[in-house]
Amino acid sequence: MGEPVRPLCEGVLMSFDPTAVPIRPAVSVIMVRDGDSGLEAFVQHRVTTMDFAAGVVVFPGGRVDPVDRQGAESIEVDDPDLHLEAWSDSTIAEAADGWRVLLATAVREVAEETGAVLDPALLRPWANWVTPLGQPKRFDTYFYVVSADAAPRHLTTEAHRSEWLPVAAILASAEAGELELMRPTFVLLRELAQLGSVEAVTAGPRSIEVVRPEHPGHSDD
Repeated sequence: MGEPVRPLCEGVLMSFDPTAVPIRPAVSVIMVRDGDSGLEAFVQHRVTTMDFAAGVVVFPGGRVDPVDRQGAESIEVDDPDLHLEAWSDSTIAEAADGWRVLLATAVREVAEETGAVLDPALLRPWANWVTPLGQPKRFDTYFYVVSADAAPRHLTTEAHRSEWLPVAAILASAEAGELELMRPTFVLLRELAQLGSVEAVTAGPRSIEVVRPEHPGHSDD
């Protein structure tokens, strides 16, 4: 997905062949709601023992598993073209019903990690980021946004805490060095902060430009 705002591998000697690291498809779901202090997002604080994105703040999600290809058969939405067009420049467009697999992954991961059961028809494609060359794990990550009617909880063992936080507060804490964000998370939260409300976030189709940074130092400003 990208490096943290503070470089993930700073001072670490890489002992692997960066060109041999496979790029795996993954999904991340940005659950949003309107709060007393503005737009809020549900985030997870990952444990520091993880071998990827240790200690950073992320959205719920995970990689595509074989079971999601089976689950894709039951995915129904009102407007399939919305998803086909959103991911038309993405790698997943090369797979038959690839967009259904992504939705199945999103629903499964959120249920496993938060207990919330999402309606796939309400998930809106939001962004596509590919982890840059040089990281020990690489993902082709598809982000969705959804207005969370269900009540998510902290269930995942990959994080020590999950919670609703104002988007502006997350960004302020990251700038102050109190929280660590990966580059995609930082950029997407900044976009959400500019929109400011669930209504603005879900107002209409979104044009998605795939972010494929060529080196770990890339940043999308």
